[in-house]
Amino acid sequence: MPSKAQKAFKANAADVDRLLEIHQDIGGGTPGRRYGLEVLNKSAVVLITAIWEAYCEDLATEALEHVVNKSRDATTLPKELKKRIASELKKDLNELAMWDLADAGWKASLRSRLVALTDERNKRLNTPKTENIDELFATALGLPEVSTAWRWKGMTVDTARTKLDRFVVLRGSIAHRGKGAKAVRRAEVEDFFDHAQRLVAKTGGRVNTFVKGVTGSSLW
Repeated sequence: MPSKAQKAFKANAADVDRLLEIHQDIGGGTPGRRYGLEVLNKSAVVLITAIWEAYCEDLATEALEHVVNKSRDATTLPKELKKRIASELKKDLNELAMWDLADAGWKASLRSRLVALTDERNKRLNTPKTENIDELFATALGLPEVSTAWRWKGMTVDTARTKLDRFVVLRGSIAHRGKGAKAVRRAEVEDFFDHAQRLVAKTGGRVNTFVKGVTGSSLW
């Protein structure tokens, strides 16, 4: 059974499928350049980037909620997550802040992080490149370098990272330069779409393994 984040990604991906269908309906399937259809390709690149970003945000939130709800006590929390919480408490001017973690207070503390993380993501995660995605899961869960899971037959981690970043840069060019951005072919859209779907599967699998190790309970 897929995670809620993956279900949402699949629902959003239907819009990308529809853009490709429209391209096919208007331009046909025979080889050759199609004029007047590039706007569909550029729109698809922007949309794929957006739903990839949304997936990562949703998954991070879903996973943290799972950790809060399923962890027996604070001792089972990931070391990196505890270090981040401790660092935040050191910056708190309230000398009694540490006592907020007593008993079940750590759960309330983590739930408050959900709100803070959402606000932070809204400000920072507008370019879902590898570095930012790794930072998202490290900050939310204490899971370092989730991108190390991005490998499959014929695809190394380094190549997967570079490929994602290249497409995200292309999205930025389209968003900020419009017609001035480089031409985008349908084949590039299909390549990006396939890559994003593979990244979704690999990221979800890595996060699920991580939270199961923490809580003893699978995310889905």
